[in-house]
Parts: sequence; C-alpha cells; structure tokens
Amino acid sequence: MTIIHKPTFSRQLKEIIERIALDKPSASMKFKNELKETINLLSDHPLKYRKSIYFDNENIRDMTYKKYTIIYRVKPRKNEIEILRIFNRNKPTQ
Repeated sequence: MTIIHKPTFSRQLKEIIERIALDKPSASMKFKNELKETINLLSDHPLKYRKSIYFDNENIRDMTYKKYTIIYRVKPRKNEIEILRIFNRNKPTQ
C-alpha cells in the first residue's frame, strides 16, 4: 500500500521535532527516523492497530508511538494509507 502524509500530519510532526530538538537535536532526528520506519511497516499490516477512539470508522486507526498517537486512514480500494495526524496521546490538538 502507498503511504501518504497529509499536510496536517506533516505540520504537527515538524512542530514535535522542533520541540524535541530544543533539548536534544540528536534525539529529534532519532525520533523522526524511528517513527518513519514504524509508519512504513503499516503498508504490510494496515489494520495492525486498533480502530480509532476518535472516529466511528473501522478504517481509521490509532497507532501509538512512544507518547504520541498517530491517526491514519486505510483506503483499501485505492490501496492507500493516509497518515492524518500526530499528537501527544493525552492532548489532541487542532
């Protein structure tokens, strides 16, 4: 499956990485690279993670990575996975 990063996700990820980099730049790059690897594994197992608690749709899933929730949508007909948002699992934001 093709993985597509939506603009909201990309913006939120950039903000998170910038925040981490303020304390430790090497940790921010490690976080980004490990998250990218984890997201890429979705193409083989798109339904691996639980149905989203934020949406009433079986194709929208919540992946947890460290202290973050990544919301993604599986689009089987298009053979796509859309990465929608990332946020601290305790604090969803707009």
